[in-house]
Amino acid sequence: MDLPTTPRVVLSELVACWGEQDWERLLVWPSNDYLVGRTGLTDRAIRKSIRRLIDLGLIIPKDSPNGKRYAVKDLAGEIIDAFGFDLTPVYARRGEWTKLLIEQKQLWQIQKQAFDEVTICRRATEEAISALAEHYPEIDRAALEEDLKALKARTPARSKASVPAGLIDDWSLLRSRAEQAFLDAGNGGTRFRHTNNNNESPSEPCNKGFPKKAEAVRSTEQTSEQLSPELILEACPTLSDYGQPVRDLADVVAAGRYLRASLGAHESAWAEAVEEIGTVRAAIAVIYVLQLYEDDAAKNGGESRIKNPGGYFRALTRMVKAGKIDLAVELLAMRRRRMS
Repeated sequence: MDLPTTPRVVLSELVACWGEQDWERLLVWPSNDYLVGRTGLTDRAIRKSIRRLIDLGLIIPKDSPNGKRYAVKDLAGEIIDAFGFDLTPVYARRGEWTKLLIEQKQLWQIQKQAFDEVTICRRATEEAISALAEHYPEIDRAALEEDLKALKARTPARSKASVPAGLIDDWSLLRSRAEQAFLDAGNGGTRFRHTNNNNESPSEPCNKGFPKKAEAVRSTEQTSEQLSPELILEACPTLSDYGQPVRDLADVVAAGRYLRASLGAHESAWAEAVEEIGTVRAAIAVIYVLQLYEDDAAKNGGESRIKNPGGYFRALTRMVKAGKIDLAVELLAMRRRRMS
């Protein structure tokens, strides 16, 4: 129902007051002073929230002759009735709440996927423009940078209800333009590379999307048994951005290589990580940093405090090598937070 925080807190406290009496109606009778003490709200805010809950039909007032809320007891001291609020409407509509929650979760998942796609395109675009500026500063990037600035201004925070129509297509188009500009600059404006280094059989298929199995997991690389694909999937749901099933460590490596660009991390950062901590841990570090970035952005209204995920990835790699961070421990903690 998108209740504001104050009425929601008051309703929660009213529900918590129910004493599980075996009556036909679910009656509670807390005083305003009690609710003020429990919620920290003012008396005025309590009264205003109660009025809103009544107007919405979530609670029904049961007024006493003197307007106070209290329990009615028999001669033996047993509570047999009460004057206060009837919470039966909330319970009676539990089927409706369940259906609405399912619909809201489905809508949230759709919106999350849309925002994830926008984020991937934005990072790839920024990386391409940055690489263009670094390696080919003589190339005019003004149009790309202006379009990037305009698209950022049009892109709402993740806390907003939905991604505007056509925004994903516009981000995909800008990403393609930026990457094509970098490719053209590297090829000297021609359609082909200056030197053809492909010595493989021409009958071998070209992999345009995901790496086959990425780099092989080296037999000399010792990996903690706790660093299982199952743990990584449970701790880092952002791995769904990879778009391919993750069944073993080779798939984890492929996902890490593919998602590395989403961090804005240079290829040299990946090469350094592989050299320093091994292929598997390098891939897990990519996935872990990406999940940290996504979680922080979701918690802070779409703005993550991690301003440079690529640099964070490099720093994490060095801390893992130095033994200051254990990826298995970090993933277990992340999974615990997600399940709590």
